[in-house]
Amino acid sequence: MPTNASLSVQQIQPADAKAPFALVIGSGFGGLAAAVRMCAKGWRVQVLEKLNEPGGRARVIHVDGHTFDTGPTIVTAPLLLEELWGLAGRQLADDVALRLLDPFYRIRFDDGDHFDYSGDPERMRAEVLRIDPTAGPGYAAFLAEADLCLDLCFDTLSCQSFDNMGDLFKAVPAIVRMKGWRSLHAMVATHIQHPKLRQVLSLQSLLIGGNPFSVTCVYSLINALERRFGVHWTMGGTGVLVNGLVSVIEGMGGSLRTGAEVRRIEVADGRACGVTLASGETIAADLVVCNADAAWTYKNLIDEKHRKVWTNAKVEKGKYSMSLFVWYFGTNKRFDDVPHHMMLLGPRYEAMLQDIFKHHHLSNDFSLYLHRPTATDPAMAPQGCDTFYVLAPVPNLQSGTDWAIHAEPYRAAVAQALEETVLPNLSAHLTVSFMTTPQDFQDNLLSYQGAAFALEPLMMQSAWFRPHNRSEDIQNLFMVGASTHPGAGIPGVLMSAKALDTVLPDAATFKRSL
Repeated sequence: MPTNASLSVQQIQPADAKAPFALVIGSGFGGLAAAVRMCAKGWRVQVLEKLNEPGGRARVIHVDGHTFDTGPTIVTAPLLLEELWGLAGRQLADDVALRLLDPFYRIRFDDGDHFDYSGDPERMRAEVLRIDPTAGPGYAAFLAEADLCLDLCFDTLSCQSFDNMGDLFKAVPAIVRMKGWRSLHAMVATHIQHPKLRQVLSLQSLLIGGNPFSVTCVYSLINALERRFGVHWTMGGTGVLVNGLVSVIEGMGGSLRTGAEVRRIEVADGRACGVTLASGETIAADLVVCNADAAWTYKNLIDEKHRKVWTNAKVEKGKYSMSLFVWYFGTNKRFDDVPHHMMLLGPRYEAMLQDIFKHHHLSNDFSLYLHRPTATDPAMAPQGCDTFYVLAPVPNLQSGTDWAIHAEPYRAAVAQALEETVLPNLSAHLTVSFMTTPQDFQDNLLSYQGAAFALEPLMMQSAWFRPHNRSEDIQNLFMVGASTHPGAGIPGVLMSAKALDTVLPDAATFKRSL
């Protein structure tokens, strides 16, 4: 992938005081990456964050010596981050230490068996053959298909803004080569017969909010992306990455303002011209980039009279991703048998996902993702202690679940499941405990329907069919992040900023409206 590290010093100097001014709503990874790229284009940039610290969903919470990352923790494709630092004439390694994980994660089946998912081709093949000695040829064929999807998408389609129908038509040959109309699980099942291996090779789409039985097989590229670039941990936590990006922005002349919730995007003569904050303050701007949830933004921050494409009816008609129940907890002992990342699969796979995505029903059983950063980074907890979060995919608020009533019983059920499997006697060692529910995703993170990953990444809600990087309704309004193309996950939102870069004007050529 080409980088911009060779930009001249002249190009990366802070913007001139007379340069046009842009606002970025939201300081998630997408917003921060967009701000870096805009600074490199000569814009004066200010990032506005609703919360009192940067990061958005990647914010950090400190409790009693424990450091809790509340958002994404799996870092793949570090070259996308290196590219951002390069735009500022800096090196990622000067600010951030990434540690390659081994294994990437452990997948524990309901019968107690487990699969260690790593970047070592021989060990991976051995794990596959241990479960199914006949799976070798099919596994090799799956890897070839996943590699094809990565090669066709990563440097091209994922970083391209689908601005018009022509962009969609240009992508059709690649979609045909990938047979993109198949679901991810259907593609895996073409090559793999054993149900455990089908789960192992298809569950990655859940990391970006996609049901493997519904999302396009193009998302097999996640498997290839992990194998090609590795799965990494940011020493000190994901917050180190957030703070590093803020430092890059400030070094390029941009700024960040926290505690600044946007209540309205101002529109005049069909153009975005600034924002009004919850405090009543209005900030004028030549251009607005929104890293907030696109559905929430269109429905709540922009008067419907300005929206011919993203009407309230269209927003409400969309199919939204699952949500998440997340329990954060600390213990006064270490559980050294637990690796950094672990997936604990429940007794049902397809049926449970149908409950979540199709029926919007909160089931009694669950699958879990357990994050133990202290396995790699003991400084994330007091000495001799562990820091955890455990995440359960759950329906979004269309389920009608009253989380004020259900949160604690659900947490207790999750705790019991952990205690009976991988964290024995957990309850006796708990020292810190707090939760995030789908209601919090809606109320605090402003996610429409409490969906943790915006629109579900179905074929007809991807690429051109997703909210465009350049707003279809309003001039000088742009979208970036998980709710636009290409979608969720750290690589996804960083590539969203790259796609945005292809339609954002340079400051030197931008013409202010009269």
